[in-house]
Amino acid sequence: MSMKIRLARGGSKKRPHYSIVASDSRMPRDGRFIEKLGIYNPLLAKDSEDRVKLNVERVQYWISQGAQPTDRVARFLEAAGLTAKKVRNNPKAAVPGKAMAERAAKKAARAAAPAEE
Repeated sequence: MSMKIRLARGGSKKRPHYSIVASDSRMPRDGRFIEKLGIYNPLLAKDSEDRVKLNVERVQYWISQGAQPTDRVARFLEAAGLTAKKVRNNPKAAVPGKAMAERAAKKAARAAAPAEE
């Protein structure tokens, strides 16, 4: 059984509230879980202490049992100092999309045209 430490969504429409849970990876996102490990409230300010609350001992237990945190939960664990910071590389993040590239080419052509005259 592969275990995940992930977010389970709660709250109403446009007012999200997440529980950090340990669950079987085959279960639905908001479905059955084994243990609740903490909470995450994205509506609070980023520097608020209540934004992310974790039961550190239980998180360490589940990681020792082989549970894999999802990307977002891994970031919470890095911020809490429970795991080493992972180097992320997304080389395509700064590359503009097709429409933006076309606009940039037109703008460069307009800028170059008056300079030649």
